[in-house]
Amino acid sequence: MEQVPPPPAIEAPPVLPPAPEKKSNRRWLAQVLSFCLLLFLVDGAVSFADDALILLFGVHGLSLIRGLISFATLVMALGIYLLIGISPAVPKRIFLPIPLFFLASMLAMFTLAIFWYHRIEGIALGVSTVELALGVFLVFLSRRENFARQIGCAGPLKAENGDRQDACPTGGRQPLVSDEQLGARGFSWGNLLGFAALNLFVLLPLVAVYLFGCGARAVNHFSEGFMALHPGGFTVQVRKYVRNDGKEIQLFPMAHVAAGSFYAQVSRSFPTNAVILMEGVSDKDNLLTNKITYKRMAKTLGLAEQKETFAPNPQEVVRADVDVDAFSRQTIDFLNLIMLFHSRGVTPENLSKFLRYTPPPGFEKQLFDDLLVKRNEHLLGEIRTNLQTSDNIMVPWGVAHMPGLAREIQKYGFHLSETRDIVVIPFGRRAEGK
Repeated sequence: MEQVPPPPAIEAPPVLPPAPEKKSNRRWLAQVLSFCLLLFLVDGAVSFADDALILLFGVHGLSLIRGLISFATLVMALGIYLLIGISPAVPKRIFLPIPLFFLASMLAMFTLAIFWYHRIEGIALGVSTVELALGVFLVFLSRRENFARQIGCAGPLKAENGDRQDACPTGGRQPLVSDEQLGARGFSWGNLLGFAALNLFVLLPLVAVYLFGCGARAVNHFSEGFMALHPGGFTVQVRKYVRNDGKEIQLFPMAHVAAGSFYAQVSRSFPTNAVILMEGVSDKDNLLTNKITYKRMAKTLGLAEQKETFAPNPQEVVRADVDVDAFSRQTIDFLNLIMLFHSRGVTPENLSKFLRYTPPPGFEKQLFDDLLVKRNEHLLGEIRTNLQTSDNIMVPWGVAHMPGLAREIQKYGFHLSETRDIVVIPFGRRAEGK
């Protein structure tokens, strides 16, 4: 029987190496991603060291360097996030946690700062600790993947097929991210469209709702309920306090800019027999080089300025505020600087002056004492004086003054009798005088 010779062996087609240009692009992308991962780790380490020095020793020696690195890292994180949406080649398991960390930490800081503002330095150290730990973990994860690929390339297949040696190098310094870790495709319409839909219809609405909720909670918390933020606009709560002898004090939280209808409604609320204790710092010695005005802000927002619009009916009006000479020199200088923006706008010259300004130690406490404590003490003296001759005291002052005033007048025997809400700034329409 004639034997049929076996069919000739069919050799597998040779595996062509990737085109030099494509391979070069992937290597370039891997190097960029390696730099981004290293920058995130460095930012975590510098931030941790800076926050630790501030919290433990009050030293800000690294703050300038930390600010520059953190800004570059934040821009890098945004770039990575956009790149993830454009190219499936970016390994999401390693790089998606970076932009998500910055988003989560910034959102968390809004909430934490509302209730634990005085512990903000400790909170910052906690955030930088998490960043450093995440950076170390991501570097470890990327290194482990590279090591696993090198182990796989060192087996019998590599010994039998020398063509794989270039694709799986084992010697020399290895990058944090190798081109073998990248995905196969450089661009995908499906990936881009899915990324855009996820951000537009899920992420952005959730972030907007969260920020609005934080803002509403912060307004309510810091004003102790005298101001509220609603979807329809800002409202203030007018509170009436009464005493057993028939005396009444009404607190009207005010704003420097508001809807014209707000000022008209407040003016109509004053009884004809009331004494109105008006807010308004005087400047007899012309210590302010730039007069306090909010006209530019009101015009920009389409609102009315209190000083120009608020005109109570001709009851007895008493100027119950202090003069500028009661403030410290540091506060006066700061007011002159801030009023540059209100009176002349944000110009390069004004911005340069603001950036060069260095507040002295303890400035925040001094500013709070001048603008709130001293003025409240003076106003309370006027309240006590006018209670001797009047049964109705109206106090239309700024919202920031109200919590302290409410606590103090209750010490005089007054108790809360009535509240009502008034819209200060409505959303969705212009309200100059309507």
